[in-house]
Amino acid sequence: MLPISASAQTSSVNAYSPYSMYGPGELLTPGSVQMRAMGGVGIAQRSLTNVNTLNPAAASIAPQKSFLFEVAVDATHYRNNQPKFGPDASLQSKARTAYNTVNIHNISLMFPLAKSVGVTFSLAPYSSVGYKMKVPDENQDNWADIGRVMYGYMGEGDISEVKLALGWAPWRNFSIGVAAKYFWGNISRSYVTEVTHAITGGGAFNPTRGVDSYVVNNFKMQVGVQWNAILTETRILTFGATYDLGGRLNPKQTSYVYTDNTLNSIAKFPVRNDLQTLELVVPHQAGVGVYYQDRMVAWGVDYNYAAWGKNNGSFNENANYDLPVQYKDTHFIKAGFEITPRRNDVRNYFNRMSYRVGARVGNYYQTFGGARINQMAITAGIGFPVKVWGSSSINVAFEYGRMSSPKSVQIDARKVGLVTQNYYKISLGFDLFSADTSDYWFVRQKFD
Repeated sequence: MLPISASAQTSSVNAYSPYSMYGPGELLTPGSVQMRAMGGVGIAQRSLTNVNTLNPAAASIAPQKSFLFEVAVDATHYRNNQPKFGPDASLQSKARTAYNTVNIHNISLMFPLAKSVGVTFSLAPYSSVGYKMKVPDENQDNWADIGRVMYGYMGEGDISEVKLALGWAPWRNFSIGVAAKYFWGNISRSYVTEVTHAITGGGAFNPTRGVDSYVVNNFKMQVGVQWNAILTETRILTFGATYDLGGRLNPKQTSYVYTDNTLNSIAKFPVRNDLQTLELVVPHQAGVGVYYQDRMVAWGVDYNYAAWGKNNGSFNENANYDLPVQYKDTHFIKAGFEITPRRNDVRNYFNRMSYRVGARVGNYYQTFGGARINQMAITAGIGFPVKVWGSSSINVAFEYGRMSSPKSVQIDARKVGLVTQNYYKISLGFDLFSADTSDYWFVRQKFD
């Protein structure tokens, strides 16, 4: 995987990473801006000021006379670099790229259905594909017969997740929930072969371009529970757990090959058996968490496990230079902390602001040449309340993340460098909710 040097560009895709070249692409961190400012924790969170899309059981806390709406936007700056080695395994140079992306991260809504029963609805990206690479042909026979040949690989698209969750609190300290998740999206992956420097007198060579398009449409389920070990007017300690029922995504793949003919027009040829279904499986996932909150501080810790390796053990992909790509189980630990000095301070606005920090560590769900990709992120954020007695707020989150691996892997007699990715993300979220009686919904007016 050899990205060439490029100037910074901007796109509306959610990711720009060579590691999104396979499977569903790069998985995005779920949750609201508040959650992601605290490292992504939220399995055990119960809040009237935040739509919890991680655990359907949290919907049971929906207020009886109002609703909460949230929308968030992400802007990310990616910086990728990769060592390049010569035939003698010596370091020759480094390839670097920079890229910017801006896109909506999530739209979510929470509202009551009955007493102790609530509903959340959310639309968010599940995974994203975005990469552009060029690889020179190293075959000296081709150099002698044809000339210099360049192979290009490009991809973009995403898979979105629509979730409808129902939460119910049969007892004061215990809630259960179930969610239906619908995955849909389009991913396009293309490759091109181009003769950049033909041998003099060698004739004309036409570039050939291949395109693989994937369409995903499928349903999955999630269940969750939350239990309040401590529930008083001043503090809450909650434990939570979730389980996602994985299964086949069954993306339908259509493949075409394009080539320029002698009349400078483009010919399109479908590949034999061009419509097929891949065996890609969304993994079974389990998560547990603990969340504490009082009038001043809140903190939480989550652990997530996803069985990518068990569900996709027989689904292998091959990269350039016969670099094997295999699926492995993933483990993530997330932790976050929040402090709000004085929520109802009418004189000092800074005391009503919420200050958040967090971190998460884990590993990527694929290995490249047997090398594991490690992931980490450090987060911080601020919540700006809109008014003193209301719960609406504007939230900002900052995130620095890194995907790193061993600098190289050995493929036959060749030493191949792997990409290290650093990214810087800023997220802006709007949470709209009010405790003012003039803004109550779902109430029939008795007087005009």
